[in-house]
Amino acid sequence: MAAPLTGRKVLIITVSAFSVIIGVNLFMAYKAIGTFPGLEVANSYVASQTFDADRMAQEALGWVVHPVYAGGVLTIAIRDTAGLPAAVADLSVLVGRPTSVRDDQVLRFELAEGVYTAPVALGPGNWLLHLEARAADGTLFRQRLDFMVQG
Repeated sequence: MAAPLTGRKVLIITVSAFSVIIGVNLFMAYKAIGTFPGLEVANSYVASQTFDADRMAQEALGWVVHPVYAGGVLTIAIRDTAGLPAAVADLSVLVGRPTSVRDDQVLRFELAEGVYTAPVALGPGNWLLHLEARAADGTLFRQRLDFMVQG
């Protein structure tokens, strides 16, 4: 015969269940905050003041960016409206995971035959590129590109 269900047992079951739920929630919140800062810009108000003008200048360039990762080499082709290699005066690329800054790295690219290449070891999964390029006239071109590396 089973022992009777008393008020003390119900209290212990309830407190135990809520302790597990609260413990898991605290752990998940800690991991979420610790691995992803959630910031794209340091001050969103300041960034918003020139956003429209910056966007229009960037769109006027008409540049299209195509990243390809194969064989441990990241290749980026930047083309103008005519499909020719764009006249890039300066290029900065940060590659990393979309959800963590742990794997972020700034790459140094070499220009050869109209494309930029950099050796980099990327594991399988989702990756992103934060690309900043400056046109010959000083216009800043920024783009965030997500891509998948097959395993």
